[in-house]
Amino acid sequence: MSTENEGTAVPPAPSAPPVPVDAPAAPAPEGQTSQGPGPYGQDSQGESAHGQGASGGAAHHGVSSSAPDPSWPPPPPPTSPYGGGSGSGGGWGSSYQQPAPKSGRGRGGLAAALLVAALVAGGLGGGLGYTLAKNNDESTGSTTVSASSSGGDVKRDPGTVAGVAAKALPSTVTIEAESTNGEGGTGTGFVFDKQGHIVTNNHVVAGAVDGGKLTATFPSGKKYDAEVVGHAQGYDVAVIKLKNAPSDLKPLTLGDSDKVAVGDATIAIGAPFGLSDTVTTGIISAKNRPVASSDGSGSQASYMSALQTDASINPGNSGGPLLDAQGNVIGINSAIQSTGNGGFGTGQSGSIGLGFAIPINQAEYVAQELIKTGKPVYAKIGASVSLDDSSDGAQITDQGAGGAAPVEPGGPAAKAGLKPGDVITKLDDRVIDSGPTLIGEIWTHKPGDKVTITYERGGKQHTAEVTLGSRIGDN
Repeated sequence: MSTENEGTAVPPAPSAPPVPVDAPAAPAPEGQTSQGPGPYGQDSQGESAHGQGASGGAAHHGVSSSAPDPSWPPPPPPTSPYGGGSGSGGGWGSSYQQPAPKSGRGRGGLAAALLVAALVAGGLGGGLGYTLAKNNDESTGSTTVSASSSGGDVKRDPGTVAGVAAKALPSTVTIEAESTNGEGGTGTGFVFDKQGHIVTNNHVVAGAVDGGKLTATFPSGKKYDAEVVGHAQGYDVAVIKLKNAPSDLKPLTLGDSDKVAVGDATIAIGAPFGLSDTVTTGIISAKNRPVASSDGSGSQASYMSALQTDASINPGNSGGPLLDAQGNVIGINSAIQSTGNGGFGTGQSGSIGLGFAIPINQAEYVAQELIKTGKPVYAKIGASVSLDDSSDGAQITDQGAGGAAPVEPGGPAAKAGLKPGDVITKLDDRVIDSGPTLIGEIWTHKPGDKVTITYERGGKQHTAEVTLGSRIGDN
């Protein structure tokens, strides 16, 4: 599962295919010669961060390392190249490979706003979904029946996809981020409140955090300069604020991601490959999917217990809303799994129906903290766990990052009696099969929450109640 980052240039349209060899040739008029058709043209030690895990730098989903809180960001588990870039997916994700910058433009910028497609007609009368005909045409004897109103006059009920899109689109924005060195990319965001705060992914705006340039463009064409209010690498959530925000902003309604069920309808809005205001549909394919993702910088990792959807999500959809059938935001589109085949000849892979969104209940909490303090707050257990690919659980390492203790003295895990070598197999009723899964589950909670941890020691199963601690900031 890979973070799908900024968009990319729209490729040129493919040339039309050649006329089939066995197509019957039209008879040449008398006196003319018939001619043939012409061509158409961590290393096994874990990470500690907020709850567990160890240190190190890595691609969002990529490595493993060792130890607790002392160092951040935590190195992600081994994965394959990400879906917004080329590569194959595996494990819980893949590292994003940013396309090479194009001359005179930032990476992944909007190089084209027009998508051209080659169409092959099926013969005379073949069309684009309708036939133009003359009523009561005596020469053909054809009679047509016209609709009483045009498509634009038809009322779309609130529960229809068109109704949801009509209501939600005016509150989504296409974000263009540019760093101080001129590199940039495209992502999506949505209106969070009437004060002008926009929620998006950290990896969408990360390049513009230190003195870069940010703009947000609404479907109406109105563009606003913006600034980063706060960003959280681990959660992959960021909040930006519009400068000179309009007074008529309409925040999207936030749903309850805990109540989402597999099979529920989903609607995603974003700017895939730079194509702003694109709407796609699907369903919730799975819940609580452990995903580790990367922004491709090699130093930032995020973990989530994600909503999985088959709604088409591509590079540029990042940060956009995942809506339910009533138009409520249930998630932030953040990552995709990829086969590794760079689509459209660009080196970036596209949707294969495996998209992942940060649950809105978690994202709302993170966004509120960023607006209040500018810094993220993470829940933690105070122990370092292995990030190795595993199916047996999350093992507390024998050594922490940078020489720190694997179990933080006086921390939540220590108070609960956990020790190095213990293998955590459940957190409340969630099965834990690896370190990244444990991290993602802990981060769905808030500091101060009480959770029940099931662990194995010496072949025997034990349980312990843990009150989660907190860590402020990514560093």
